[in-house]
Amino acid sequence: MKLLFKLVLFISCVLSTYGKLNPNKFPDDFLLGTASSSYQIEGAWNLSGKGENIWDRYTHTHPELILDRSTGDVACDSYHKYEEDVALMKKMGVQFYRFSLSWSRILPTGFAYQINPDGIRYYNDLINLLLKNDIIPLVTLFHWDTPQPLEDLGGFTNALMVEWFEDYARVVFENFGDRVKLWLTFNEPKQTCYEGVGGYNKAPGYESSGIGDYLCAHNLIKAHARAYHLYDKEFRPKQNGNISISIDAAWLEPGTNSTADKEAAERLIVFNFGWYADPIFHPNGDYPEVMRKLVPERSKKEGFKRSRLPEFTKEEVKYIKGTFDFLGLNHYTTLLVKDIPEIPLGGKPSVEKDSRTESWQDPSWPPSSSGWLK
Repeated sequence: MKLLFKLVLFISCVLSTYGKLNPNKFPDDFLLGTASSSYQIEGAWNLSGKGENIWDRYTHTHPELILDRSTGDVACDSYHKYEEDVALMKKMGVQFYRFSLSWSRILPTGFAYQINPDGIRYYNDLINLLLKNDIIPLVTLFHWDTPQPLEDLGGFTNALMVEWFEDYARVVFENFGDRVKLWLTFNEPKQTCYEGVGGYNKAPGYESSGIGDYLCAHNLIKAHARAYHLYDKEFRPKQNGNISISIDAAWLEPGTNSTADKEAAERLIVFNFGWYADPIFHPNGDYPEVMRKLVPERSKKEGFKRSRLPEFTKEEVKYIKGTFDFLGLNHYTTLLVKDIPEIPLGGKPSVEKDSRTESWQDPSWPPSSSGWLK
């Protein structure tokens, strides 16, 4: 059965796609849960055999980029306090808990030749305790924290990451799949590629928009498909779980009522969400048509010999298409969008230039404690 999995801020729910929804009550099969990520809560960054990941390196090397110069070295100390965390969730009455695994805690070098027994022990203890308390574990394989040794080799801009991620996924399915029945391969891939590789305010901070972020996404999408097929062929028959990906997307509204701005808002939705979703969920697969048109056009004008957006082969399109059992959607906020009909050539390429848009938030919108969240 196909499921629609929605993750909204820190509240997560699973809704069946069948039947009509009563606006006055949650459906009977509605599940209320909560979510976290390994780097943001575990701490114990260098204890018990855990290897270094890109956020360890990023926060230690560039503390000036963090508002209060904090790190995830201790964070919520969930590595030591997971029993307390589960007790609190039980008291809250949550029905499931979405958490991510630290690739570096399980495979300290990132490679599967060296498995850290304590990493396996820690996640086994957490999963078993959740089940003992009638809380469903929903496990994310990757939430932004690439092992640093793999990042030193290019991370997701390196095509070999597809194989390395499959090796990691195999270790995970073999050790936890007998009890975990809901999986996400990646959480918010846009943050890994567009923000982390394309930008500077998230690890690894390469500032390679329009080139590195396209390479990153290309390999990440292929890695997702590889892990899906691995699970589907080798593990689903005996473990009977479901697996997919969770993609984040802001809602985008036209800055004015002009046709140009309305089309720009639609276009930016494609560049933000469709970039990652279409190859997997669209019935035709592949990148969105508008991306396959605009990126090559601008690449040529900029003097590139080929499009900065990599191409999937026909075989890859077929292999990737349909690699989902449900849709994971994270939504936080809204942006206004303006059409930029012809951005002058010059300077570095970027996804923004490719999309021919400009986005912003209305300063009159009520703020939150996070400046971007309105």
